[in-house]
This record gives sequence, structure tokens and C-alpha cells, in this order.
Amino acid sequence: MIKPHGSDTLNPLFVYDVDKHHALQKEAETLPSLLLNSPAASNAVMLGAGYFNPLTGYMNIADGLSVAKDFKTTSGLFWPVPIFNRTDNIDAIKDAKRIALRDPNEEGNPVLAIQDIESIEELTDEQLNTMTTELFTTTDGEHPGATTFLNSGKYVISGPIQVLNFSYFQKDFPDTFRTAVEIRNEIKERGWNKVVAFQTRNPMHRAHEELCRMAYETLKTDGILVHMLLGKLKPGDIPAPVRDAAIRKMVEVYFPPNTVMVTGYGFDMLYAGPREAVLHATFRQNTGCTHFIVGRDHAGVGDYYGAFDSQTIFDDKVPEGSLLIEIFRADHTAYSKKLNKVVMMRDVPDHTKEDFVILSGTKVRKMLSEGKDLPPEFSRPEVAKILMGFYQEQAAKS
Repeated sequence: MIKPHGSDTLNPLFVYDVDKHHALQKEAETLPSLLLNSPAASNAVMLGAGYFNPLTGYMNIADGLSVAKDFKTTSGLFWPVPIFNRTDNIDAIKDAKRIALRDPNEEGNPVLAIQDIESIEELTDEQLNTMTTELFTTTDGEHPGATTFLNSGKYVISGPIQVLNFSYFQKDFPDTFRTAVEIRNEIKERGWNKVVAFQTRNPMHRAHEELCRMAYETLKTDGILVHMLLGKLKPGDIPAPVRDAAIRKMVEVYFPPNTVMVTGYGFDMLYAGPREAVLHATFRQNTGCTHFIVGRDHAGVGDYYGAFDSQTIFDDKVPEGSLLIEIFRADHTAYSKKLNKVVMMRDVPDHTKEDFVILSGTKVRKMLSEGKDLPPEFSRPEVAKILMGFYQEQAAKS
């Protein structure tokens, strides 16, 4: 199986030893507390689950700037996105060396992790704007990712962490949330060696389904990891439970047994386009996948990124040998009226514009919100039924 990023073995930061876990829970009640914001909490979950291997905790400003500018930490580790614990209020922790990190997303704010503080630094406006521009190409307040990053706190608290739970993800998504450790174990149990990963924050319409099938067949892989984001999205995106149900139904009906693993991970969407594509590839390597599908406008939002910037970044910014995982580059996908199937447009040079039905998640959402049935070129009927049920329920509430 492919090695994790940056180490020979995966080193999740979750404390699995029962006695040690109990002792840390007890200690946490005596420590100064910091209520995390959602980005810092999701970073802790990802660190605990082994997705951010080989990081041992939150970065300081120097590492964050180095990562934003040069795709590497100050020690030289390849990494695409700063992993921060930021806050605007350090009154309760400014003299502490060890603190309890509390979960903002669970009732009662239980302890999510314990952090040893190496430094507490204050970001300058210049540093914050530099990182935001490097990560998102903009500081525009209309960009949901840039806005979140700009407003996540002026203080950066760096240092290693020990993770004690996985927030709401295990409880709310018991059949779907999986750590990188668990995914590696299941890949091994299934006897897969070559695995292609597919990232999604949306229900999978026909184009997504066929893209997975194309990658599976072209690369001759043993299996497909459908890996959905379970954290926070922007307003208007379809909630995780609905996506989960739709994807599982599509896999159940239209893929052979033991070819697809449907799983999810606990992270908030960044909408960082090319940068996020590289982060997605990095932590899919940590799950044991050998290949990763990067399509048009991967992790994009609005018109902030070029259609294929998330592919060219692997040529321009990812040094040779930095990642072991390989990229499967997908073109625009569309339904061919000539061939009666979804195709990549580059593969059918004999087609004209009139030969295609262009598929779009945005178009699907618009039709559903208007109560229109989805044509079979857009969505499988079993999937459309689940999505329509959700939109009808929303309409009844409003």
C-alpha cells in the first residue's frame, strides 16, 4: 500500500490508549480552556484522524506564511495550506503552557483536544492579507473561504495536540465518518492495492458517477473511495445527510459489489480551489489511495479560479516527488446525445455543441428548488427521488 505523506507509517493524533485517554480527560478539567472556532476544530479532527499526517499539531505564523508562499513548512515539509488554531481572545490562556481545546460544534462544548502551547503570536494585517491572497487569490468579502480565513482570529496559538474525540462526526454519521486509519485498514481488508479517490461536497449526479467509472476503468484500479466532506459548507449547498443517502443509493444500484467504499471526513469546506485540490490529494495519500480525481473547477466557488487551475497547480507548484499519489485529470463532462452516455468532451472531437447536454450541479439544484423533475441525463431516478424529497421538505417549511 502507498506510504503516508511525510512518514513511513501513519501517526494519527487521537489518543487510542484507554488509560491515557481517561487521564487526559481528567486533566483537561483542570486546565485553562479555549473555545475553538469551527476551522480550528475541524483541523483538530483531521489531525486526530491521521488525515494531516505527519503534522503534530497547529502551525505558527512562520510556518503558515511559508506554506502559503512556498508550499512547505520552515523545516521543508511539503504542505499546501496553513493548519492554524486562531482566536481573537487569549485572556484565559495567555500565561498557560497547556490548555484544553473545547468544541464549538457540540452542546456543552466538550474537550476536543489538549494542546501544549509553543507560542501565541499576533498576526499583522499584512501577514493575514498575504496568506489570504496566496490561498484564495483574493481578499474579496464575497468569497466564503477568504471571508472565513480573514475573520478566524488575530492570535495564532501553535503547538502539538492530543485529540480526545471526533466532534459530532462519529455520532451524526456513524456509517460514513471514517478516519484515515480506518480507511487504510479497510482497503487492506478488501485486498485492494490500487485505489482512486473521488472528493465530493455534492450529491453525485451522472457526470460524477461516470467520472468515477472512467477513472476506475482507465487506471485499472481495484476500487474507488468516494470520500465526502461532512463539515460546514456555504449556504445553499445540500446537507451532508441528504448527500450521504443519495450517494449510497447510486453506489448500491449502479456499481458492482466491492468496487466502491462510501466514506466521509470531518472538515469544513475551504473553497480554496487549486490549493484545496492539493490538500485533498495530500490527505487522500494518507488514506492509502494511489490516485485522486481532479476535475473542472475542483473545490472552486464563483469565478475566482480558472476551470483547470486545480490541475495545472500540480505541474506548477508541486515539486516532483513531493506526493506519491497520482492525479487523474478530468475534462468537462457532458451527456452525449450521439452516444447516449456521459463522456469527457476531449474524448469526442467529432461532436458539436449541439450534440451535448451539459451537466451541472448548480443546474440540478436550481431545477430541484423549482420543483422540476430531473432528466435522466442529469441524475439517476433513485437519486433524484431523494433530492426531490429534501427540496419539497424545505419548501414546506418556508
